[in-house]
Amino acid sequence: MTWSWEYHPDEQYVAAEAPPALLAEIERRADELVRAAEARHLDGTGHQGPGEGLRTATVANGFFVYFVVPRQQRVYVCQVTGV
Repeated sequence: MTWSWEYHPDEQYVAAEAPPALLAEIERRADELVRAAEARHLDGTGHQGPGEGLRTATVANGFFVYFVVPRQQRVYVCQVTGV
């Protein structure tokens, strides 16, 4: 299993009305978050204890809410907001 990110529950629900430029920025930032989570949790599948909780990341023209699940080696983007 390798680290990755995805929309939760799915892209249509989370990002249906977001402009393409905002989504491109979010996807670029989500890729960075995956690399950071992978470095922080070298063996995510063996992680014990609670997750990190919801976090917010800002990008040009908006922000998004995400959470990291080390045991699944996933970063989940669960809300997208444009400003």
